[in-house]
Amino acid sequence: MAAGEFTFGIEEEFFLVHPRSRNAVARVPKRLVRTCRQRLGRHVTHELLQSQVEISSPVFSDADEALAEMRRLRRVVAEVAEASGYRLMAAGTHPLAAWTEQRHTDKPRYQALVGDFQILGRRNLMCGLHVHVGTPPGVDRVELMNRAMPWLSLFLALSTSSPFWNRRDTGLLSYRQAAYDEWPRAGIPDFFADEAEYQAFCALLIRAGAIQDPSFLWWAIRPSHRYPTLELRITDSCTRVEHALALAALFRCLLRALVRMPELGRARGAGRRRVIDENRWRAKRWGVDAHFIVEPGGALESCRGVLDALRALVAEDVRALGCARALEPLDAMLARGTSAHEQLARYHAGLAAGGSRREALRHVVDWLIEASVPK
Repeated sequence: MAAGEFTFGIEEEFFLVHPRSRNAVARVPKRLVRTCRQRLGRHVTHELLQSQVEISSPVFSDADEALAEMRRLRRVVAEVAEASGYRLMAAGTHPLAAWTEQRHTDKPRYQALVGDFQILGRRNLMCGLHVHVGTPPGVDRVELMNRAMPWLSLFLALSTSSPFWNRRDTGLLSYRQAAYDEWPRAGIPDFFADEAEYQAFCALLIRAGAIQDPSFLWWAIRPSHRYPTLELRITDSCTRVEHALALAALFRCLLRALVRMPELGRARGAGRRRVIDENRWRAKRWGVDAHFIVEPGGALESCRGVLDALRALVAEDVRALGCARALEPLDAMLARGTSAHEQLARYHAGLAAGGSRREALRHVVDWLIEASVPK
């Protein structure tokens, strides 16, 4: 298995923020994305709401090169945003934004989504991190997806960055995942036998008029419709670019390990999907402080324990892919918490200092803006 067979790409969604109010920008001039594209090509695009922008990376085969390029992409988009009077911010939700104040992007796909899903589309004020990993020829992506699913909750726990919604502390570390549970065709996918069965299901939904194509399946993990990749979608947008690359590298190593060990993760009981969903709840509620149900046997294991077990499992793949340096931030994410922990700490510090809830949230946004753009 050559490293080139596990190339990868990253999609990051961001909020555009007004520097005075710290709120999400309701209307963004079209020239902003046009200018980004003049400097970066088609690596920058609109999202459903005007307050959002997305960076889509080139195809990478080296983790260190990927980190350097993702840093550059963030810096350039931040520069263009600042020239237009805005700031760039990476988080799963915006602490100060209210969905009722947002406007969707004027594109046919987004108009159709809002028309179809109504309030669900209008309140889709959330940003995620999506990681694509190419698989070797002859590997069935759906069979690989089935075997990767027990680790999904770990990736969510390590990415949590959405503790606030509608200007309130939700009590969750990833409210974004809770909000997506309202959407049809979201959450944990079913265990399809293989790509043929998966494509037959997609064809059924297309014939029924439920979806236009398989990209309208918004599951936590899926075979990409556009690329020969398996796409991780459960993760919140990571405030620090190094954290995003660490999760991308870990997902890449996991898939290589699953290809290298064909029997790994193949056995499963009737309740496996429900256990995965229970663990997903624990991740969105407690993040890296969660304890997960581990099968077989149903023992509880800490997030650190699950991560340590996975890192031991993929040690050979880390060496083969040269990902050791990219994975280093994982230890700090466990020890100090994710973006969600930092946001909550700053929020409660603001309240303890006598500030109002809105003032405390402004301090959170200030930190998010600072931490989102690499120095």
